[in-house]
Amino acid sequence: MSNSPSAKDPATPNASSPERPEDEKLPPRLLFIYGLQHILTMYAGAVAPALVIGAAAGLANDPAAMGILVSGALIVAGIATFMQSVGHRSIGAQMPIVVACSFVPVSAITSLAAGNDGENLPVAFGASLAAGLFALCLTPFFGQLIRFFPPVVTGTIITVIGVSLMPVAADWIMEDESVEPSAPLGNMALAGLTLVVILIGSRVLPGIWGRLSILIGLLLGTLVAIPFGMADFSRVNEADTVFDPTSVFQFGAPQFEVAAIVTMCIIMLVVLTEGASHIIAVGEITGSKVDAKRISAGLRADVSGSILGPIFSATPTSSFAQNIGLLALTGVRSRYVVATGAGILLVLGMFPVLGGVMAAIPGPVLGGAGLVLFGSVAASGIKTLAKVDFTDNLNLVLVSAAIGVAIVPLAYPTFYQQLPEAVELVAHSGIIGAAVVAIVLNICFHVIGRRPQDGAPAGIEEEDIGSAGPGEAKYTDHAGAAYRDDESGERPGGDRS
Repeated sequence: MSNSPSAKDPATPNASSPERPEDEKLPPRLLFIYGLQHILTMYAGAVAPALVIGAAAGLANDPAAMGILVSGALIVAGIATFMQSVGHRSIGAQMPIVVACSFVPVSAITSLAAGNDGENLPVAFGASLAAGLFALCLTPFFGQLIRFFPPVVTGTIITVIGVSLMPVAADWIMEDESVEPSAPLGNMALAGLTLVVILIGSRVLPGIWGRLSILIGLLLGTLVAIPFGMADFSRVNEADTVFDPTSVFQFGAPQFEVAAIVTMCIIMLVVLTEGASHIIAVGEITGSKVDAKRISAGLRADVSGSILGPIFSATPTSSFAQNIGLLALTGVRSRYVVATGAGILLVLGMFPVLGGVMAAIPGPVLGGAGLVLFGSVAASGIKTLAKVDFTDNLNLVLVSAAIGVAIVPLAYPTFYQQLPEAVELVAHSGIIGAAVVAIVLNICFHVIGRRPQDGAPAGIEEEDIGSAGPGEAKYTDHAGAAYRDDESGERPGGDRS
């Protein structure tokens, strides 16, 4: 049995088969169900930055203020995700990518926002706004990175993304804030049950139901947790029923301080690099061509939240890797599914009480699902690496060094703490470290003095890279053949042309 959307599925009789796999159109009921599955997968991660920052700003005991932060995060996520998936001209990659508040800047923002009653939040929001505009100016140049992402680089980065997310799933599983002292064993059991439901569902359920195994696992895991007191719905009523439009700029107009802006600009470089990696990863998983112009457009949607965020008291946004895992696992590649999910995010943001219900999904349940989702990302990277010719030892060295650098901060979290704060921020991200190492080694091994047999992007000459806008590299059909296909002509996703 195959859960791939290319397989004939009697449950999706109205699905079309367009030239671009991400343009597939599904019946409305499937759009909603698959879209809801995406939102359940990322909801905890989407609101966590707001909760952490709100607590640092001295708002932990103010449910109304925390509700504004959470609602703002969901509204901005919905807007940015719709821009990313539907797109308009040069804004949005038109790919099934979910965008929400990023974890990358949380540490810096909590430092900027630390205080009482949210008094310093305007400084954090002002820095976010300025850094968002800075990042927006850089997006055309980041689009040119596609020239340095052959399969040996993309496969390595995608693998590292999946591996680096595993500690997140483990943290969700061991979350024990409101349960009994035996929580570790109870949490592991609940996560294990969720995982087993997902695995069995993927194996035995037919068609659409097999693709919904993640959603089924989340729902059953939550239902099982309720009688054991591991799902807390008691605080749902504390949230406002409807979002109050007058709460925009709730904590005051943004304030601009040079030191805070410089810090956030450095962080946005990390967000852009990570975003480019995610867009390429989605292209590999869906089998869709990703070019420089598309990366630039996608990054503009990614950073849009940093510009819109201060209006709704939200922080910088980026694409979410856990939803990339869901794409790989379900095989549902339609961007309209994610666009529907964006609508769900907007509804949750406008009705905070609904968001409170979804927030009650226990961490261990999310963690059990996360093991499969994040593992699917790593597996997709390994699939891409399978296209690489490792006869030449240089490719093996490249992959080994990049993955080794990525594992260091996972195995030894304080490894880089003696470095300057700005350097530590970049070095501590295994994804960014692996990307830098893989790109630099690819340039050293295959671009500088390259040979055709190296498996490098040979054959792309300067005349093939034209101007598609200020700083953007034009991605030609010739470039697509050299950069995105392997020697056998196999397209990402396994389709042969």
